[in-house]
Formats: sequence, C-alpha cells, structure tokens
Amino acid sequence: MTVDPKIAAALYGVSTGTITTVLLKKGLRNVWMRGTRPIRSGQPRLLGHAFTLRFVPAREDLATPASWSSPISTRSAIEAMPVGCIAVADAMGVTDAGIFGDILCARMAKKGVAGLVTDGVMRDMHGVLGTGLPVWCQGTAAPASVAALTFVNWQEPLGCGGVAVFPDDLIMVDDDGAVVIPKAMIEEVAAVAAEQEQMEEWIMGEVEAGASLPGLYPPNAENKARYDAWKAGQK
Repeated sequence: MTVDPKIAAALYGVSTGTITTVLLKKGLRNVWMRGTRPIRSGQPRLLGHAFTLRFVPAREDLATPASWSSPISTRSAIEAMPVGCIAVADAMGVTDAGIFGDILCARMAKKGVAGLVTDGVMRDMHGVLGTGLPVWCQGTAAPASVAALTFVNWQEPLGCGGVAVFPDDLIMVDDDGAVVIPKAMIEEVAAVAAEQEQMEEWIMGEVEAGASLPGLYPPNAENKARYDAWKAGQK
C-alpha cells in the first residue's frame, strides 16, 4: 500500500514536530514513538503505511534459533512486506538484544521497504548501515533477538515506544524521530499540516526580521491578516 501522491506532496515538506502539533490540536497527545532515533545523520524524511511486527518477552521454549525457521518468524514477516511500507517493530523497549541484523535489513531493502522503526535496537550495525535501509531505533546490541524476545506476529495492533500503532496507519520519520498519523485522519492532517508549515515559514521570516513573539506566534487577528496577504502573494 503506497502513500497517495496527493498526501505525499502535502506532507513531505512538513516536519514531525508540525505533525505532533496538528494532532495535539485534534486531541491526540501520544503520537511520537519514544526511543526512535535515526541510526545515521542525513536520513531522509520518510512517509509510509505501517507494517507492524510484534515481539513479547522471551520464553525459553519459543525463543530459540530454531524459531527463525518457523512459519511465524521475522523472516516470513519480511516476505509479506509491501513496497513502500515502513516496518514498525514493537520490541518493548528492550535494548540488550538486536531485533534485526544486516541480512534481514538487506532483504527489506531489496523488497523496497521504505524504512524500519523500532523502540528496540539493531545488531550487526556496520552491515545494517551498508544495506542503506533507513532505520530509527535506540541503538545497537550484539545478542540476537531470541536472547530477550519472542517474535509472535505481524500486521496486528501494537505499542511501539509507548504509542498505539495499527496496520496501515501513516508513519512519518525524520531527524526528530517517528510519529504515527491514524489512518482515518490522514487526509485531514495532511491538509492542516501543510497550512501550519506554511504559516510557520512566514512567522520565521518575521522573527528573522526582528519581530517579537507576542501576537505573532500564534498570530493574533492583525498578524493573521498579514499572513493571509503574504500567502495570497505566493500564489
């Protein structure tokens, strides 16, 4: 499921910070996934529908190297990922076992997966970086996932970084981390966010010109009228 081109055009110029503000105004406070940091600087801002993967605490009879060949495995989940999705893995914030390594990330990159977001960590970091797959995570650890986690399923609701994520929600990632836009709100948020970003561009220009903040950010009626006139001149 690829992102609608009109939605992508509206949101690619918008930051995750703007998205959290827009969603806050709509009553959603918990949309930024804790512990989701880019593994390298310069990763692009990305949009993609969520493909979810869920881990639970390790149970010794299930969390074994043999589980990697099970029909319910991260390997099988990766094969089900559509082009353009962003994989969102609930690792419960565990940081002493890497959920994916270089081979799995290479396969994801080959399949056209846009990126990976997790509140856990990666292993084989040098190789993961070499795959070119954009990743947002908490860092790195040498042990394999089964040292601390059991993989149980994909494409079901989960919690990542303390945030509820449902399959096909829209995920946005940039230097500030990962944000979820609920599927039912995508079009509405895209329209409002693009307007918010344009207004903040104008406000920044005013600040750089020496304007004070009261009545400007947020704008009062006078400044809103000035902004509307500026916006009309941009068309």
